[in-house]
Amino acid sequence: MHQPATPTLSLRNYGTSRGSHAHDHFQVLVGLEGVLEIEVEGRGGGIGAGQAQVVAPGDRHDFEARGGGSSCLVLDTTHVPWARCAERAPADPIQLHALARYLAHCTTQPRQFALALQHGPALLLEAWSPAPSSSMPHTRRRRIDWPALAAWARARWHEPLTVADLAEVACLSPSQLAQRCREEQGLSAMHWLRGLRLAHARELRLEGMGVAETARRTGYRSPSALTAALRRLDS
Repeated sequence: MHQPATPTLSLRNYGTSRGSHAHDHFQVLVGLEGVLEIEVEGRGGGIGAGQAQVVAPGDRHDFEARGGGSSCLVLDTTHVPWARCAERAPADPIQLHALARYLAHCTTQPRQFALALQHGPALLLEAWSPAPSSSMPHTRRRRIDWPALAAWARARWHEPLTVADLAEVACLSPSQLAQRCREEQGLSAMHWLRGLRLAHARELRLEGMGVAETARRTGYRSPSALTAALRRLDS
């Protein structure tokens, strides 16, 4: 299925299984009534009232609700920070459930729905995985998984990636990401990103891919721009 351009919130009622499927986006389900039996990549479970689960992009899953059926609040989103919630239970399930019930009500109220859609996804993420209190001392810095960050960027060379995009994936502010990149990689964040792009382009050229196709896949504005960048690298 195609990924949603913007987050969508909906109240859904489930019954018999419609078959296994997968999405190109995160699907967040918060149980409201009944029990939804769910299987994700062969792992079974259940979502009752007040329980929740995140289905990651590409994970095949199937739903079924027996008896009186099940209702859930469903968020479809491409927001990358939901990745850290896929294997983690909600930090505050009571707050999450109360918020989900309110947002589900808003889906039936046209005047409230626009506001709920604007703020609801961020509120759900905060209820699931709240940010640390600024009043508490930080004894450890958040670890940056540089290989994972590089793989994320490598899949998006067609987009105009920025330091802010990298920071969002790493769950840091842009200034924090920039400082950590200088400390841990010895480069500015943009130079690190450009180096990854050029390394990927060189890899494709060594595999025999043509200049024009390589430029297209790695986000260079033209084959000549790629050729010039490779020439500077080898000089």
